[in-house]
Amino acid sequence: MNSIEDLIALLDLQQITDNTFEAINYKTPWGIVYGGQVLAQALIAAYHTVQKDRFVHSLHGYFILPGNIDIPVTYEVDTIRDGGSFTTRRIVALQNGKAIFNMSASFCLPFEGMDHQIDMPEIPQPIDLISDQEYNSRYKDEHPQLYQYIQTDRPVEFRRVEHTDHLNPQNRKPRRQIWTKIKGELPSNPHLHHAALAFISDYNLMGTGILPQRKTFDLSKYKMASLDHAMWFHRHVDLNQWLLYDLDSPSSNAGRTFGRGHFYNENGHMIASTAQEGLIRKRRESKT
Repeated sequence: MNSIEDLIALLDLQQITDNTFEAINYKTPWGIVYGGQVLAQALIAAYHTVQKDRFVHSLHGYFILPGNIDIPVTYEVDTIRDGGSFTTRRIVALQNGKAIFNMSASFCLPFEGMDHQIDMPEIPQPIDLISDQEYNSRYKDEHPQLYQYIQTDRPVEFRRVEHTDHLNPQNRKPRRQIWTKIKGELPSNPHLHHAALAFISDYNLMGTGILPQRKTFDLSKYKMASLDHAMWFHRHVDLNQWLLYDLDSPSSNAGRTFGRGHFYNENGHMIASTAQEGLIRKRRESKT
C-alpha cells in the first residue's frame, strides 16, 4: 500500500447491517494486521452510527489477538449512548468470530472554552529534512538485504529530525520528532482525516521505547506487540499539510514499554495526543 487511493479504499467499509461493517486489510510486510488499521477502521465504523454534527474527541483501544491479513475484519458497533452533547460507542473487531480488538470512542458537539497548549519544539522544518525512503536508499546497493528489510511502502511519508544508522545504531534518549504527511490529497471529509491520523499514530510509538537500547537491540530475540492505544483530538485535523509527531517514552519495565506523543500542525497548533503501552519481551528459547 503506497498511495492515498489505497488508504481511502482501506477506510471504505462495507455495511452489512445497521451496526455491522466489514473491511479489507493492509497487506503488511510483517504478516499480521497493522494496529493503526484497526484503529482507523473501527473509528470509521463508529462514525457510520454517529450524528453528523458530532466529532471524535477521544478513543481507547485494546489489541487482543494478532489479526490475519488474509481474512477480512468485521466491526460490530454497540450504540451505547446518544446524549445531549456526547455520543458514546463501543466497537469490537472480529475474525472467525473471535475478537481481535475492541475500542471505546466518544464524540461531541463543538464547544467554546479555555485555550492553551504546550509549545511545539523548535526543530528543523520538513523542507530541510530528507524522507525515510531517501535515507534508506544509501543501503540499497551495498546492503540489499538490509534495504529490503527496512524499506516499506506506505501511504505516508516520514521525515525524521534524527535518523538511525542501521549499520551502526547508537543508544540515545527515548525522545524523537518526526514530520509526517499523507502522500497525495485527502478529501475534506473530517471523518477520513481523523481515521487517517489514527492510522498514522501507531507508527513509531513503540520504537521510541527501544532507543535507549538501540545499540544492542536484536529484534529476532524479542516479541513486540501493541497492547493498547489511546488518542485525544484537540483541534481541527488537516492531513494535507505536514504534521509533527513529537514522541517520548517515559518508562520501559517488566516486558512493557510506554510511549506517548503529540501531533502539531505547521502553524504550531497541537491537534492530537496519543499514548500506548506495548509488549517488548524476550522470546522464550525453544526446547530441544
